[in-house]
Amino acid sequence: MNDRPSQRVFDLLSLTVGLTILLHASHLRWWLTLPLWALLGLRWYGFRHHRPFPRLLKLALLLVLPLLVIGYYGNLFGRLPGSALACGLLVLKLLETERARDVRAAIVFAAFTLMSALLFGQQLWLTVLVVLALLPALATLVTLQAGSTNLALRQSLLTPTWLILASVPFALLAFVLIPRLSSPLWGAPGADTARTGISDTMTPGNIATLLVNDSPAFRVSFDGPVPPRAQRYFRAVTLKYFNGRTWYIARPKPARTMSRPKAQKLLTKGPVLGCQITLMPTRQHLLPALDMPLKPVPGIRFSFSRTLWRSKIVGSLFRYRLNSNPEYRLGTHLSRRETRTYLQLPAGFDPRARALAESWRQAAGQRSWAIVQDALRMYHDDGFRYTLLPPPLGRNSIDDFLFNTRAGFCEHYASSFTFLMRAAGVPARVVGGYQGGFYNRLGRYLLVRQSDAHAWSEVWISGRGWIRVDPTAAVQPQRISLGAGVANAGTDAWYQALWLRDLRNRIDIVNRAWDQAVVGFNALRQKSLLTNFGVDPGNWLSIATALGSSIAVLFGLGLWWSLYETAEGDRLSRAYRKLARRLRRLGFQRNDAEDPAAFLDRVAHQLDPSAARHLQQLSRQYRKLRYASIQAPSSLAIRNWQRDARKFRPGSVVK
Repeated sequence: MNDRPSQRVFDLLSLTVGLTILLHASHLRWWLTLPLWALLGLRWYGFRHHRPFPRLLKLALLLVLPLLVIGYYGNLFGRLPGSALACGLLVLKLLETERARDVRAAIVFAAFTLMSALLFGQQLWLTVLVVLALLPALATLVTLQAGSTNLALRQSLLTPTWLILASVPFALLAFVLIPRLSSPLWGAPGADTARTGISDTMTPGNIATLLVNDSPAFRVSFDGPVPPRAQRYFRAVTLKYFNGRTWYIARPKPARTMSRPKAQKLLTKGPVLGCQITLMPTRQHLLPALDMPLKPVPGIRFSFSRTLWRSKIVGSLFRYRLNSNPEYRLGTHLSRRETRTYLQLPAGFDPRARALAESWRQAAGQRSWAIVQDALRMYHDDGFRYTLLPPPLGRNSIDDFLFNTRAGFCEHYASSFTFLMRAAGVPARVVGGYQGGFYNRLGRYLLVRQSDAHAWSEVWISGRGWIRVDPTAAVQPQRISLGAGVANAGTDAWYQALWLRDLRNRIDIVNRAWDQAVVGFNALRQKSLLTNFGVDPGNWLSIATALGSSIAVLFGLGLWWSLYETAEGDRLSRAYRKLARRLRRLGFQRNDAEDPAAFLDRVAHQLDPSAARHLQQLSRQYRKLRYASIQAPSSLAIRNWQRDARKFRPGSVVK
């Protein structure tokens, strides 16, 4: 018996494998992705022309693949090496697919590899793509059924669509009732876990990837009015040490107790802004806070410079409430030790910048704010420009930027400004965080994207404390007044178009709902929900009872629907009766002992030629579906016959 799958089946299988590799392409290396695509294309071409893949080459590839993965990743375990190995083995499985059972095995493996893409992200768009990629996988299995080989692609995809829709209630049931895991499914997070957002070091140029990253960083819901754009500074880290290239800070030393914080003293006036921040996973300890945070909540501590630090890394959606005050005075006294720290500069770097700062100091004397104004005037008047594609800098990076390239973005300006202030004897530090954001009026929240990442400076002015100074605003005021999207519009201009950016911001409310309802559905929220229905999440017997009862109800509904569907006979019989009723209205009555197909043939002889051919074709298809095979006809084949029967037009009776 010839068990070789049809070309249609292999086409759908190849499409499934191709989509699986595509969904993993963002985290696979190019040297693996490109050969996999090439092998997939060669195998598809060889199957179409009945050319088997060389066995020795296949064995060689099977040996080389794990060696390449181990050589690059160091092992075969973890998300990245595991997904790379799975994608490679999936393509190799396709090289030996010659029978129907090979197709079924490949589809099962493809479904597993496809679902593993959700280990790298749980965004709504990625989930939708995974579900869509399951359609050709299920269509492959449907097409393997008897009588389904010649079905159109649209018809082959119809049954998988209904299967996915029917699985939604079971998926929701499992989502709500199955207890949440306390650790990741793919083992403990390792070095391959991505880190996003602001880090605890800054080298001018290293957040350029964030500035063109349109993914959400966090969302903020305010208790009252939303602060104006110029006050939307979210501080995340202060950087006080400089080695000539990189600004950095050791791990913040948080307060030992919440009652006696070691953070610098804060004096405030004006209204307090209460807000709730929903932070996307960052795999970091840093938490952004609207300038200036007043008091952290339990589990979050202040660093000395009043940035927030969480002892546990943010590995999932994290919500926290804060009170902030935009009208503040930070610090009343700077000790000698702190002064030395915030005046520290590496020896032997950037002599021209030091000389320029010294000239400002001699002219201004003890008037520190005059030195600040001199620096801002230089950035505004001396031909500096804002760009996300600045030229590279040499060893003396500050000198190179100030006197040669004069092109960069916020990191370059914050770094050079802070250097100049220290060289002029003004204590200063770099602050990293976010600025701006889009206020979604429909959802009533502020959306802050990774592209809103920003760096600015703080200078110590005697009698006034730490003052925020944003030198980027002197070069590109639109970055502060209109947002990062306008300032960054020169990069990927089509993607940063105003109408498209506004559309992305507005539809983010859908992503927010997904994050809150699905991604943010943690063990605490699950416990709160189930407790309202009398289910104890900590009691396995209670969970098993609720799960078993719910499954029984769903199966009972399915059984009732199945019995309802077959109450008047199978679907093919019902479709035939509808056609017979249409013919009866024309005066053609079927005899009780007359064969259904024979009745159609008898009527066809009394119709005009066009209608007769159509009815005879329906008769032949009916015989094939009803009598040609011992197996039940596929639902797709029956649906195809139903469609053709509905299109039948009797025309005129000729005799």
